[in-house]
Amino acid sequence: MSKKIKRAIISLSDKTKIKLILNTLKKYKINVISSGGTSKEIKRLGYKCTEVSDYTNTDEILDGRVKTLHPKLYAGILSKRDNKNHKKELKKYNHEEIDLVIVNFYPFEEKLKLTSNHNKLIENIDIGGPTLVRAAAKNYRHTTILTSPNQYKEFILDLEKNKGSTSLEFRKKLSQIAFNLTAYYDSVISEYLNDYNNDYFPQKKTIRGNLIEVLRYGENPHQKSAIYSRNDNLDITQLSGKKLSYNNYNDIYAALNISQTLPKNTGTVIIKHANPCGVSINNSKIKSYKEALACDPISAFGGIVSCNFKVNKKIAIELNKIFLEVIIGIGFDKDSLKILKKRKNLRLIDASKLKPQNISSITNNFDSLLLQSLDDKIFKKDNFKVVSKAKPTKKVLDDLLFAFNVCRNVKSNAIVLTKNSSTIGIGSGQPSRLDSCKIAIDKMKKFQKINKNDLILGASDAFFPFVDGIELLVQNGVSAIIQPSGSIRDKEIIKFANKLGVVLVFSETRHFKH
Repeated sequence: MSKKIKRAIISLSDKTKIKLILNTLKKYKINVISSGGTSKEIKRLGYKCTEVSDYTNTDEILDGRVKTLHPKLYAGILSKRDNKNHKKELKKYNHEEIDLVIVNFYPFEEKLKLTSNHNKLIENIDIGGPTLVRAAAKNYRHTTILTSPNQYKEFILDLEKNKGSTSLEFRKKLSQIAFNLTAYYDSVISEYLNDYNNDYFPQKKTIRGNLIEVLRYGENPHQKSAIYSRNDNLDITQLSGKKLSYNNYNDIYAALNISQTLPKNTGTVIIKHANPCGVSINNSKIKSYKEALACDPISAFGGIVSCNFKVNKKIAIELNKIFLEVIIGIGFDKDSLKILKKRKNLRLIDASKLKPQNISSITNNFDSLLLQSLDDKIFKKDNFKVVSKAKPTKKVLDDLLFAFNVCRNVKSNAIVLTKNSSTIGIGSGQPSRLDSCKIAIDKMKKFQKINKNDLILGASDAFFPFVDGIELLVQNGVSAIIQPSGSIRDKEIIKFANKLGVVLVFSETRHFKH
């Protein structure tokens, strides 16, 4: 069902491409109603329009807060053209049908990035715009709604194809887009007000996102997938390589979560299936990479490497020696790009513009959403307590904190073994903590040359419920252990550590990652 357009109302915050739409409206002799700054811009460009206040015979009031909220406008937008009673009522009140609504909103989201002034932000909450949009979108069988300059070209094509009318299919699609937009717009405002009122878990929860890309598939080929962002674009930039997959993104963010916790310009993280298989910090960037790789070079094959420093030629040559899916850097120099771009499928990701954001972690199951704040607690030494008779040196304590930091990014149950601020064995994702200990030890023995004098440290994401885990670690060369407290057997664990003569440090916080 096509609908001839005779009358339009235009109210725009974003006036780009307005001339394009005005030319078309003039061509099809469509009368234009407009308000405020939009009507001034229309007249400045040399086109005719009727101001809303003249059309409704009601002045704009309250500093422009009330200008389009008038029954004459909404009756014209919402009336059913095939309903006799509606037609009679329009005639009775001298109202006219409005067939086209072109609106975009006050830029609340953009203002949110520029100011924290609450009063200014409140004034940038659009009322009339979303109300016009919802009305037109509801009545899509008879009214066309445009909410973005990006829709103008398609609108013009549809109008030309239908000789001054729009098709029902086109209006239906625009209605869907419009309601998505109003829901998104309100979600930004509600999220801001939730934060402003420190209400982290409101009675009604909305989650916002902008579509970045529909991916080829999800974790497996039979699953559909897409990536959304709270912003218009991602903070990471792909410089080369084939398109990123769902699994790539999952691994990339797992890598970045660890990279950002390491001292700047010193850290390398290697990820496989969202778990670290090697992490190292070293002032020598090339050593940092080589030590991370040495932790588990077999698992690193086909993995993701994240460097929290700029990738240079020397590192690129090393990276090029094994098959990798993705390399992340805080930028790449020209020589490194020349080397790495030779592999056409290798994805290179620049994370130099990545900004940490305090957002919730979300898990979806059946008809429920599980929300939690991020495990981004900054480690401070006063959050830890040495509970053993044996005391750690400053170097040992620093390395224990490194091991514990890596541990919180490993799937539970997690055990991390380190030496000189590099992982040498990682056990992850086991139902039994003892099994994770065994895996970490096996990895260490398989890939490391351990000397008697080597200082091997161990970290656990949660407490050891029994002494067997600690005993196994100590039997295999671990001389200092860090773990959260909280077990009913804490005293027994401390007593056992003292018996073995190892350093034992308790953390106030647990760091499960499921």
